[in-house]
Amino acid sequence: MTDGFIETLQFTSDQLNRYLAPIIFLFGAVGNTLNCLILSKRTLRSNPCALLFLVSSFIGLISIVAGLPTRILAGWHHDPTNTMDWVCKTRVFMVFSTRTMAIWLIALATIDRWFLSSVNIHYRQMSNLKNVKREIVIVVIVSIISYTHMIICYKANMNDEPLKCYGKSVECRMLTDLVYAIMTIIIPLIIMIIFGLMIIANVHRAHNRIQARTTLSTVIPSRTEELRIKKIDRHLLRMLLVQVFSFNFILYSTSSTKILYFT
Repeated sequence: MTDGFIETLQFTSDQLNRYLAPIIFLFGAVGNTLNCLILSKRTLRSNPCALLFLVSSFIGLISIVAGLPTRILAGWHHDPTNTMDWVCKTRVFMVFSTRTMAIWLIALATIDRWFLSSVNIHYRQMSNLKNVKREIVIVVIVSIISYTHMIICYKANMNDEPLKCYGKSVECRMLTDLVYAIMTIIIPLIIMIIFGLMIIANVHRAHNRIQARTTLSTVIPSRTEELRIKKIDRHLLRMLLVQVFSFNFILYSTSSTKILYFT
């Protein structure tokens, strides 16, 4: 890259950190907080998918609080991660691990929706709070272990690198990129796409079964509770699809920008 192009990228980065990052921080913090308040309601406590969304929103809030304030300060050239080792290590570890947790929880929510939308009763029985709680614990532990090396590898005051808070060696940076690509992008994306398509197939199959059943018998009244549960499930499914699209768009746009800037 030419010096002029690098300076242009740096100027653009500063402007985004100064003016766009605070907006993202505000909406992200408020949005995740509202999600936590809504999804913690008593009517949703027994819903496995709602629990996954609740934990994902809480972890997403942690990720925003850990990652964005230093980006805002970086726009004004007062980033503490540039000069303080412990801040540098803590930030990169928190951001990468919590981002991975949040994305995997959404991927697991996709699987849970597929279980619940299945016509097979054994699959539907697998959508329960006990399994979801176990999955959440596994995701948290694996995500923490996957990025533990960043506490050792990353260091502040790296003046000869694209960022001052950066990996100490090529091997360290390659390991981080590889883990991030596999754990945070490729595997969750494949899961979301496959199970998302399978959910759509299950919904169409169930719709056809309902139509066939209603042509042979009359609909029994007083199914208020069943209809209420189905309404909640539909809202959660829409929420899931929006989050899947949003996560993938943000991940690929940020990853592409990172590759462009560092190469």
